[in-house]
Amino acid sequence: MRLDRPASLHLPVFLRPNARAASTKPLPIQHGRAFRFFYRFFAYTGAFILVSGSIVVAFFIYDASTYREDLSYCDIPVSVSALEPRRGGPKNLPIAEVLVDDDDSEEMQKQKDKPKLVILGSGWGSVALLKVLNPEDYHVTVVSPVNYFLFTPMLPSATVGTLELRSLAEPIRRIVQRVRGHFLKAEAEDVEFSEKLLEVSQTTASGEKRHFYLPYDKLVIGVGSTSNPHGVKGLENCYFLKTITDAQSIRNKVLQNLEHACLPTTSDEERRRLLSFVISGGGPTGVEFAAELFDMLNEDLGRSFPKILRNEISVHVIQSRGHILNTYDEALSRYAETRFAHDQVEVLTNSRVKEVQPDKILFTQKNEQGETVTKELPMGFCLWSTGVAQTDFCKRIADRLEVQTNKHALETDTHLRLNGTPLGTVYAIGDCSTVQNNVADHLVHFLRSMAWQHGKDPEQMKVTFSEWRQVAQRVKKRFPQASDHLRRLDKLFEQYDKDKSGTLDFGELRELLVQIDSQLTSLPATAQRADQQGKYMGRKLNKLALAVPGMIANEVDYGDLDEAVYKAFEYKHLGSLAYIGNAAVFDINGLSFSGGLLAVYLWRSVYFAESVSLRTRILLAMDWSKRALFGRDLMNF
Repeated sequence: MRLDRPASLHLPVFLRPNARAASTKPLPIQHGRAFRFFYRFFAYTGAFILVSGSIVVAFFIYDASTYREDLSYCDIPVSVSALEPRRGGPKNLPIAEVLVDDDDSEEMQKQKDKPKLVILGSGWGSVALLKVLNPEDYHVTVVSPVNYFLFTPMLPSATVGTLELRSLAEPIRRIVQRVRGHFLKAEAEDVEFSEKLLEVSQTTASGEKRHFYLPYDKLVIGVGSTSNPHGVKGLENCYFLKTITDAQSIRNKVLQNLEHACLPTTSDEERRRLLSFVISGGGPTGVEFAAELFDMLNEDLGRSFPKILRNEISVHVIQSRGHILNTYDEALSRYAETRFAHDQVEVLTNSRVKEVQPDKILFTQKNEQGETVTKELPMGFCLWSTGVAQTDFCKRIADRLEVQTNKHALETDTHLRLNGTPLGTVYAIGDCSTVQNNVADHLVHFLRSMAWQHGKDPEQMKVTFSEWRQVAQRVKKRFPQASDHLRRLDKLFEQYDKDKSGTLDFGELRELLVQIDSQLTSLPATAQRADQQGKYMGRKLNKLALAVPGMIANEVDYGDLDEAVYKAFEYKHLGSLAYIGNAAVFDINGLSFSGGLLAVYLWRSVYFAESVSLRTRILLAMDWSKRALFGRDLMNF
């Protein structure tokens, strides 16, 4: 072997570095583009069918597991007091101290000795409270004449078939189960505040109305409101939009008018009257109903009904103010009016309904000269949507309490406690209530007490700027909604220090507080307000439950416990939105914008997210898809 040759050259060829080994396997066959396309297509299709089939099979397996052939009943202990309640109270009625399902399970039995929390109503406020409340703290009973929660902001969509009514309702018992509570489908009649008894009535299968008492430790009133008649005659000829029954009645009436307009015996004048739809009230509910009605008439009517109906249909909105949606930004109101003008929806502003007759509506309107003129408008349908008023139950409560002077709602303090009732026992939330400010009276009482403590005459008392800052902090703590009016304390102090003495005397300070009091408007009767109050009540009741053991240990049973454990209620306006016919407007935290279908999808997304459960979200998505594919169902039942 030669020593001058590299060692690698003495190795076999297949072991040398960088040597390439030639394979004896045949080269892969190159397929054409068409072959590769169809190969991938069938591969993906097969995978899709396999996955879809697996999901379908899994669903049927789950569905089969939901059926039960074994008998599900068993022996349940029921207290004799639940079956035969003792009688008592001012009217000697049965007192439901124990309910028939109190012993259904060990969890329910643990709740029997907890403080009794009774919630009236199944609306936004009550449901928000139930979702926040700790399940272990209270023995909860919900009383409502209906056994479902209704998603009211989208109720106008259900009147024309865009959405089905079941998509807007959630069984209230399913929500109550979370807190291991009880539900009674009944109606509240009256309250005995001194004995902590709620009078409730139920209608039996035979139509008999039976009354009984329901004891409570804490009572939350959330019964909502009714439509405000404003003293107008003939409202029996109108339709309202508050409940599922109202929406169903409106849908039947609209379709009934369309069917009657098709009859050969209907005259031209009668047909135009039947197809004249009037909405009294230019707020969000009235505007959204007008928009939904026009969409249905414009998009679905021509498919199933004679085309002459579309040419003779008219939609009118009567508004007492200068613009519709007057609580929104003015630019949005004008955009909505422009949109309605494009859709040939007539908007009659500065008009007030005088009387509603079976076949026409009488209203007054100011002309260009400022004169009031009475006009009449033939109509086949009228929706009344002009504000809210007290229910009969709230009126009876207000009559029993001398301090309740508001004719439109029950007055509460900033902790949502009903004025005139024992402290910390009765609360009111939602549309049925309004928060009474009385900033001036509260602070005047505070200043008088402070002056007497220092041995001074309140009328001669002088408040320096540093003391004024302390007063303002007390106002913000007790009345959070007044914070916006107390941002520039120096300017307020300078403005009301009329004698430029560097101090505010008693009269000057009172005038300042009265001015702030007058600027605090009542809270809006909206779903978001009721939702915020319900969540606030739930959190506060949780705090109160935590504080009770310490109070019992220290033998404390007096004082303003609500204020001690939790802050006052502060409403935060999250914005307003409205559907105006294949378009939507938004007024959110000072940011106002509007648009077409993209805004509509955003509007839907907001309400889709706010829906109460996964079930209702799925149903909403199905309804919107069904409308897109098949149109609205133009039939009544």
